[in-house]
Amino acid sequence: MKSPLQKTYDVVVVGGGPAGLAAALGARDAGAEDILIIDRETEAGGILNQCIHSGFGLHHFKEELTGPEYAERFIQSVLSRQVTILTNSYVMNIAPDLHIEVISGDYGHLEVQAKSVVLAMGCRERTRGAIRTPGFRPAGVMTAGLAQKMVNMKGLLPGRRIAILGSGDIGLIMARRLMLEGCEVVGVYELMPFSNGLTRNVVQCLDDFAIPLRLSTTVAFIHGRDRVQRLTMAPVDDQHMPILNQSWQVACDTLLLSIGLIPENELSTRLRLKMDPSTGGPQVTSTLETSLPGVFACGNVLHVHDLVDFVTEEALRAGRFAAEVAQGRRRPGDNISLQTGENIASCVPHSLSPDREQVIYLRVKRPLKDCVLTIGDRYEKVFRILIPSEMIRLTLGAEILDRYFGEHLKIEVRPREVA
Repeated sequence: MKSPLQKTYDVVVVGGGPAGLAAALGARDAGAEDILIIDRETEAGGILNQCIHSGFGLHHFKEELTGPEYAERFIQSVLSRQVTILTNSYVMNIAPDLHIEVISGDYGHLEVQAKSVVLAMGCRERTRGAIRTPGFRPAGVMTAGLAQKMVNMKGLLPGRRIAILGSGDIGLIMARRLMLEGCEVVGVYELMPFSNGLTRNVVQCLDDFAIPLRLSTTVAFIHGRDRVQRLTMAPVDDQHMPILNQSWQVACDTLLLSIGLIPENELSTRLRLKMDPSTGGPQVTSTLETSLPGVFACGNVLHVHDLVDFVTEEALRAGRFAAEVAQGRRRPGDNISLQTGENIASCVPHSLSPDREQVIYLRVKRPLKDCVLTIGDRYEKVFRILIPSEMIRLTLGAEILDRYFGEHLKIEVRPREVA
């Protein structure tokens, strides 16, 4: 079948989820004419297509939407503005000169040349193998996201008596979803001494349904021949090792894993981009450009977000900056570098420019109360509480950043000193 694609595009976006769709709109807003989105699924929308619960769009649209509703608004906007979406297609390789090889289920092998590229591949779930959970290998062990797809898109139940390891947001949401479908959720078990999900999800998905959350607890052994029959649960010590002499048994037929998300950066690694081990994504400048000129990154491939609204905000900016580069309007380089300090787990972007307002995303390493966040020695902000599962979003004006021209800034959070 003849290829429907042009030979050259101003901006090529890899990934058709919320980040990719928003990046394409951002590029169009900035004047890019020829824009292509490549997505490996049969429909654009990404993970939102299986997130049928509400809670999306409160920041961006100022109203509460389900995941498919949020995605559909962007899909229609993209199509109405003549952006090409190529689905059922996989990007095999991106050369340093931005020559892209694609394998398409409909058109076979394709090649296109981009003037700039936006990486928006999203993230994937960590699996049992990533944490080396001891035990047998029966049916009934799966990630929470797979269970979500089974229930919401296929109309299938993963089991009847469910245990959930990890308190990530997908696991919390699926605890509620499975209760609503008539399953028994025996509990959510978290290795850390604090939840890894948003506070609102703990309240709305667990507390409101009387589902127990046990912190500092893990699965010590999975029992079962053909199907999961029971789990050996154990508290953990300060080194997160199970205390086996305090273990107990939990009967269940299904174990869902909600143990973290990993940015999908195989393409980034192949491109030899500079990576940030704290986020699992590429290092980026204030324009969200990676270490390879003309390649930008946004959304969960850059760092895992809590809210799709923040993904959209970031991706719109990435698309605008990618369009500017495609049109030969590159902005001056950054001259302020950012470094993570005390109690800061990650920071994006990794450098700033004082010529415009900047948005910084941060995460803390542990829960903190009554603390102060400092950037260098001339900016501070007081917080009543900070937790690792909720990203901090800071906006710094050009008038603030101008004071730091050419500096290396350390971002830290410390307990507040009360006089």
